Amino acid sequence: MKFIISSATLLKGLQKISGVMSSNNTLPILDDFLFELSGEKDLSITVSDLETTMTVALQVELAEDMGQIAIPAKMLLEIMKTFPDIPVTFSINMDTQEVELLAGEGKYKLIGHNSAEFPQVPALEDPQKLTLDASILVNAINKTIYATGNDEIRPVMSGIYCEIRPEHLTFVATDAHKLVRYRRHDIKSDEEASLVLPRKPLNHLRNILSNDEAVKVILEYSEKNVLLRFDEITMISRLLEGKYPNYEAVIPTSNPFKMIIDRKSLINALRRVSIFGSKSTHQVRFKISGQELILSAEDIDFSSEAKERLSCNFDGDDIEIGFNSKFMLEMLNTLESENINVELSQPNRAGIIHPDDNDTENEDILMLIMPVMLTKND
Repeated sequence: MKFIISSATLLKGLQKISGVMSSNNTLPILDDFLFELSGEKDLSITVSDLETTMTVALQVELAEDMGQIAIPAKMLLEIMKTFPDIPVTFSINMDTQEVELLAGEGKYKLIGHNSAEFPQVPALEDPQKLTLDASILVNAINKTIYATGNDEIRPVMSGIYCEIRPEHLTFVATDAHKLVRYRRHDIKSDEEASLVLPRKPLNHLRNILSNDEAVKVILEYSEKNVLLRFDEITMISRLLEGKYPNYEAVIPTSNPFKMIIDRKSLINALRRVSIFGSKSTHQVRFKISGQELILSAEDIDFSSEAKERLSCNFDGDDIEIGFNSKFMLEMLNTLESENINVELSQPNRAGIIHPDDNDTENEDILMLIMPVMLTKND
């Protein structure tokens, strides 16, 4: 087995898929890249952590003798990073598994492993198919992934819930303290389905996926697996099992008190005030009366406190409610709108946040944040 490939092309391909690899693999073979040479100039490289398998398809400059070999990932990545953009020749002895690299004036040898030990790529049975813009998928992940949970008792909440309906496509994430629902009315499907996509591959996906409307992502799904294909990348991941919570049931439908406020002003004020609040609860008090919002926080242990006044447009009765400033800032920082709309009902009921001036009519973003119990304010 022998091929020649540009070092820059190979390194770029390896870096796109290496994020799937785990640092504590139970199988030594999972520390390798699986190289498969097939066809005249077709090279595919695969990685896996057993839950997710990712493959990149590359074109080589010259190929002789087809075959498969598993090559240690860490050593290969380290050497490839040191090369300028030059042709690299791989010569593999299939009997001894010896891998020889020729690059410039250098000659390097390492031992590969038998490709038969590498896990088989899972096949999807009777998959359904959906095509969407890469920019939409990146946006959906960015808007929701931070709200996923870490509860080992309910692992299904560690993923993003994807609801495919004839009317819309919805992504939901929640950790029971906050919830985000990101909905697209311009993505529709004749088939109805509900999937829980695992967080780790999605996190990697948003780092390598182009935020470009011209790039299309083909999403195929079956009962147990999901496949995403774009450009030269294919990712197959096992879906999370279990019943996702009924998220619609926790979204309050009656929120008579409505506040419209400048998003950036609120973010900056929250950052300042929270510095003086409790580092364990991150509690910030929201006191809304008339057309002003007073933010306040205190840390009794360190005798520190802060208070700041903001102008707002408020319709409703005076209300005092506490929120976790860390959660609130996470939510506000994912939005782009100039103003946000905060809907409230009671100090012990969830608050609803959504953009007040959503530029995209096909995009619907709803955020829910649970209140925290206010400490006595003398």
